[in-house]
Amino acid sequence: AVTGTRFVLAALQLAGAALLSPGSCAFEDSACGYQWDYAHLPWTLHGEGHYISVDTSYEGEKALLYSPDLYSEEWSCVRLIYQIATTVETSPDPTRLNLYLRQEGESFDRLLWSAKEPSDSWLIASLDLINSTKKYKLVLEGEMGQDKSASIAIFEIKITPGYCMECDFEENHLCGFVNRWNPNVNWFVGGGNIRSSQSILPKDHTLNSALGHYMYVDSVYVKDFQEVAQLISPKTTAPMSGCLSFYYQLKQESSIVFTVYLRDESGFYEEIWKTDAALSTDWALAEVDFNAPYPMEVVFEVAFNSAKGGYVALDDISFSPVYCSNQTGTPFDPANAGCNFEEDLCNFYQDQKDGPGWSRVKVKRNVYRAGDHTTGFGYYLLANTKYTSQPGYIGRLYGPTLPGNLQFCLSFYYALYGFFKMSGTLAVYIFEENHVVQEKIWSVLDSPKGVWTKAEISFKKPMPCKVVFVSLCKSFWDCGLVALDDVSLSLGSCQAADSFQLSPGECTFEKDECVFTQKKRGRGSWHRRRGPTPTSYTGPKGDHTTGVGYYMYIEASDMVYGQRAYLVSRLLRGISGKQCLTFFYHMYGAGTGLLSVYLRKEGDDEEIPLWRRTGEQSISWLRGLIEYESDRNYQIIFEVIRGVSMRSDTAIDDVLFQAGPCLEVEEIQFSSGYPDSLNEIEY
Repeated sequence: AVTGTRFVLAALQLAGAALLSPGSCAFEDSACGYQWDYAHLPWTLHGEGHYISVDTSYEGEKALLYSPDLYSEEWSCVRLIYQIATTVETSPDPTRLNLYLRQEGESFDRLLWSAKEPSDSWLIASLDLINSTKKYKLVLEGEMGQDKSASIAIFEIKITPGYCMECDFEENHLCGFVNRWNPNVNWFVGGGNIRSSQSILPKDHTLNSALGHYMYVDSVYVKDFQEVAQLISPKTTAPMSGCLSFYYQLKQESSIVFTVYLRDESGFYEEIWKTDAALSTDWALAEVDFNAPYPMEVVFEVAFNSAKGGYVALDDISFSPVYCSNQTGTPFDPANAGCNFEEDLCNFYQDQKDGPGWSRVKVKRNVYRAGDHTTGFGYYLLANTKYTSQPGYIGRLYGPTLPGNLQFCLSFYYALYGFFKMSGTLAVYIFEENHVVQEKIWSVLDSPKGVWTKAEISFKKPMPCKVVFVSLCKSFWDCGLVALDDVSLSLGSCQAADSFQLSPGECTFEKDECVFTQKKRGRGSWHRRRGPTPTSYTGPKGDHTTGVGYYMYIEASDMVYGQRAYLVSRLLRGISGKQCLTFFYHMYGAGTGLLSVYLRKEGDDEEIPLWRRTGEQSISWLRGLIEYESDRNYQIIFEVIRGVSMRSDTAIDDVLFQAGPCLEVEEIQFSSGYPDSLNEIEY
């Protein structure tokens, strides 16, 4: 008995020491090395209440809190206990709390998590941090929004080694596990030396002691014939696969069903484990292979048939990145199921008996026919070309085999050229492996615009399957040209992918101007726009991101010859080593002027020219690549000089800053217009 108590004391001391892991803070008498940015709203430390907060009593838009430098070669879990309090129920600009990861050697912070739901008590967020060899900081950003009396409080930040779904239930926040509330039957915390009816078991599993805690659910509260209690883990926030294990006890008089499910964001349940009917009056270990390539919750569910059912107890949930079974398969890599068609068809193929339906083509840079979507100078696929467009013709392009029972998001770009409505000329089918079952999951509805338009489709099939692009030509008049490019596949649904899809340092101008501002607004400035520009024979017909989104451009008819417009980034963090800036530019119009990109380092007056184009370039969006270095903080400037006529609308879109050298090289950094405007397609 003595050793037992000594063990418990040691465990409690360990827990106390664990509280002080770097980056963790309970805000009792200090902010533990967390610092705030004095250029923004101040945080207030409330030592007696053990929290730090920011509110709208000062003028300002946001508050920033930075952790000390952190380092974790192991996978770790960040738990954040917080509360957002507002007076306005709904607002177009709500109060928000954002958590960013600032990695060494990166100019941009990565958004890990964001919340805007107000509550009247504390909430817990659990976020998995993948192991990395780089130093990092956590950055908390409170955005106050429009509410005149909003506040954000942070009670505790805790960084522990391991995975967020692991739990020994010894702490009062229960690692962020929650009950799906049921008026009769729920999971409760048991143990902890409170000699109450709840303490069904003499000892927990973690400490093997009456002081330890576990979760349990008991049938005495069952009112209806079939009652279900669910205990739900925090949602995974990083792809993980391996072995999930836990200890349980099960005592039953009549049938109890204890099941473990995975639940994805669309609410789909997949059973991964179920008890066999054997009794286990002592703690039994359960192990199950677990695969969560996209956000999932683990649901522990107990179903009772009567009030005399018995009970189930649960403790010590843990995870290992190695599968429990001896299964060794390479996990499916969605990158192998996409293609930009620059080199070849990748893993796509055509059935020879269909004939050559799709051709890989390239258009020389010109002012009549658009080039590919990837770079503007590259290859794409074209169906219904002059060789194949006889009525009744079908061209099929088969993708590689995809595993069953996974949620996928398929995205691709298509463009239509033709006379009339071309609805149905391009469709996407799913072929199940035996090629007997085929299901149409998408088909084109719109009229030809000659604009690369993005399509996204979520799908999930129980059996292995293939994606098939089908081009169809019913009669001569329906057979315009159908173009396809930049097919990509990702795991998870498209809606989930959209929320955090933008990588740090990426700006598509869909919501705002991101890191860019104008030197001065007015007639001679950059404008954010969607759709074609007002003047004919100049400017893009649609943006590069989706074909129906936003881009930045200058309206030449508001400016005079030689007038300049500047789009300037905010100060970006300098890092050592090469960096790569990718962007798309559109210079179409007989009077097009000059587009230049400059680098200005902090403290310098001079601007270093990095890249320049003069005169009309193409009717397509073209990709620009710039490799540069700056270990000091710096700004990037896009400058346009209006050309000789109104037909001088110049646009940019899809700007991306990346650490490290450019993986491809652009042939010419400084070039003038393109003289031989040839309308040629190379097959």
